[in-house]
Formats: sequence, structure tokens, C-alpha cells
Amino acid sequence: MSKIYEYVRHPRSDELRAHKPVKSADLRNLNHQNPFVRLNARFGLKITLVVGTMWCAYVFTIIALFALPSAVKQGTYFIVVWLSSSFLQLVLLPIIIVGQNIQAKAADKRAEDTYKDAEAVLKEAEEIQKHLLAQDEAISSIVERLEKLTGGTTKV
Repeated sequence: MSKIYEYVRHPRSDELRAHKPVKSADLRNLNHQNPFVRLNARFGLKITLVVGTMWCAYVFTIIALFALPSAVKQGTYFIVVWLSSSFLQLVLLPIIIVGQNIQAKAADKRAEDTYKDAEAVLKEAEEIQKHLLAQDEAISSIVERLEKLTGGTTKV
């Protein structure tokens, strides 16, 4: 008797086995073709890693506070200008980068968990396929026995 069902593996399952999930740290591999692009990427990454710290935010706060007495002497308008252009821009830049780094780590964790979930689902699906194949064999065996008993008139 022929097989009831022929399982064909989805090509994506082989890709899942071959690759791990991409993380933010993986994107730091700066192997660009163009040397200028490579230089700019490395320089930009170094600056971002330095500026994106709370220590840099503290240093920027101190630097901005040096200009505060001068702004206070000049009046309300200059205090607002100092607050918006000097203080907020200098201090918020590294804090925002720190926050983005934390969000990137959380996104990496979610991506890795999703990847592991996909692997688990794939394994479960493979086990289901094995189970169904065993059932197909059992059903085929039962049908063959029934055909022998009834003289070949049973259909699946």
C-alpha cells in the first residue's frame, strides 16, 4: 500500500538551523568595502560608545552649568536659551543614547527568545510529523489486514 502522506520539510527550517538570531552587537562588524565608509563607521561607533554613557551626561551637565551664571546675569531670555540649547541638548544626548542601548539589549533578548521559540515549534512540528507517520503506518497495516479479511474491497 502507498503512503498516505509525504512530508516535505519547509526550506526555512534548514535556514533556522544554519543561522542564529542577529543581535545589535553583530552589526558592529565593520567590514565595509569602501575604506572611507569603514573609517567613518568605526569613528562614529567609537564616538557613540563614549558619548552614550551616563558619565558623559554628568560631564556635559558640569560643562553646561559653567555657562549658567553668565545666562542668569543676562536675564530671562538667556536663561531660556541656555536651558534649551546648552543644558538640554548637551545632557539629553548621552542619556538618550544610554536609553537606546538599553532598548537595543531588550530587543536582542526578545529576538533571541523568539528565535528559541521558533526552534521549539520546529522541533514540536517534527515530532508531530513522526507521530503522524507512525499513525499512517499503523492505519496502513490495519487497512491491509481488513483487505485480507474482506477480500480486498476496503478503501482508504
